[in-house]
Amino acid sequence: MSKLTAFFRKPFAYAAVFCTLLTAANGYVLLKTFMIPTVEGYVTQSQNTSYYEEVASEAPENAESTETSYSDENIQISISTVRYNDTDVYIADVKVSSAAYLKTALANDTFGRNVTQKTSGIASAHNAILAVNGDYYGANSQGYVIKNGVIYRDTARRSTAYDDLVIYRDGSFGIINESEVTAQELLDNGVVNLFAFGPALIQNGHIAISQNDEVGRAMANNPRTAIGIIDELHYVFVVSDGRTNESQGLSLYELAQVLQQYGCQTAYNLDGGGSSTMYFNGQVVNHPTTNGNRISERSVSDIVYIGY
Repeated sequence: MSKLTAFFRKPFAYAAVFCTLLTAANGYVLLKTFMIPTVEGYVTQSQNTSYYEEVASEAPENAESTETSYSDENIQISISTVRYNDTDVYIADVKVSSAAYLKTALANDTFGRNVTQKTSGIASAHNAILAVNGDYYGANSQGYVIKNGVIYRDTARRSTAYDDLVIYRDGSFGIINESEVTAQELLDNGVVNLFAFGPALIQNGHIAISQNDEVGRAMANNPRTAIGIIDELHYVFVVSDGRTNESQGLSLYELAQVLQQYGCQTAYNLDGGGSSTMYFNGQVVNHPTTNGNRISERSVSDIVYIGY
């Protein structure tokens, strides 16, 4: 009798082989879910995205820029830093002449699972003047994904607890729930960008959350990223530091308070924590960190930006 035959006659042998195969299979599933990039295609594209071609594609030669401001005939940006709840909060006040200058971009210009890139890298590749991280669509397998008038994913979220932020062709904001409308209907109604993170922070000028609301099991004080609209083609991008000795971070309610103070009529919470990054004029403005021990950007799947 060979040693191999004798091995398989032992009672534990089959269990050992089964456990080994099961472990390998589970390992592959985890790698595919969280690490291995998987490229996917888009579902459908709007026929009404030509307005991106109707505006200037390059910054005017007379554009004026400083460390905290940018101005040309189409785009005006002013960056300020305020101290709120022992936290540095970076406010970008943005006015544009057309909603076509408010855009989104995917990591490596590719839609798919585990396709990520630092906010600064995506922004630089698209000549963004200002950028913040988006909703990190790639962390989920469900939830609508609409970017620049293209539906990349039309599977609704399992949970209807959070609403989505939609940006229409005219630059206006809306709050929708995926259980009430299809992705195609949104596209047909003029939606060009959608963010599925949440929650909505401001609606009709009023804070839309309670003091105890939080994203899942996240800590009460975190680095945060949000976007809001004040009035027609007038926006606010907000990023806060957090998890450091210098900045403890904000709660969702505190973030909403900041946005309300700046006059936002609608505002929405984007991906936060280690993802929270603001990029302006070729530099990262804030201090991104995941654990507070090291200041470093987390790679993300998408950004929202202002640029040509």
